[in-house]
Amino acid sequence: MATKKKSASKAAPSPAVDRDTAKALAKIAVRPSTNAAAVISEYGKMFGDHDINDLMNELVDSIEKVNDGDMKRCEGMLMGQAQALQSIFTNLARRASNQEYLKNYEAFMRMALKAQSQCRQTLETLSNIKNPPVVYAKQANISNGPQQINNGMPAQAPHAAENQKQPNKLLEVQHGERLDTGTASQTIGGNQAMAALE
Repeated sequence: MATKKKSASKAAPSPAVDRDTAKALAKIAVRPSTNAAAVISEYGKMFGDHDINDLMNELVDSIEKVNDGDMKRCEGMLMGQAQALQSIFTNLARRASNQEYLKNYEAFMRMALKAQSQCRQTLETLSNIKNPPVVYAKQANISNGPQQINNGMPAQAPHAAENQKQPNKLLEVQHGERLDTGTASQTIGGNQAMAALE
């Protein structure tokens, strides 16, 4: 029976790299500015070669401005992306109109409408940054037992002052007549012809 050799897929850590260096590299690897700089250097080659450190420093400045509340660069970025998406939509829609076969026409129009939808979403995001929507909190009063909700001071009813002046006891005399005579009256016989059914 042949036995398979175990491949050494796990690389042994280099003894030259000490623990502090490994920690520093891990910190750099998860920084947003470092990740963005790596992507920009790869996709931004049309602007020439970039020094990764210069890119990271520029991105750190940009991030700090946003953290301080300056959204000008973000607004500019969104507007630029909306314009680019509009150009993509226009190009693809024009190319779709020149297609002879339905399959090609449909493919170009689908991509054109996706670009148009992304353009609309980008402009909507820009609008929300410039004019944040007002959020109204709705309160749901759901309870499985006794519940009391006090939403501020209640308005006093116009007749509340009248009720406070009256004594909190039974009224004995009203309009000069005694309301309860205090004597028990005799019951009357009622209709004797109506007898109870068996």
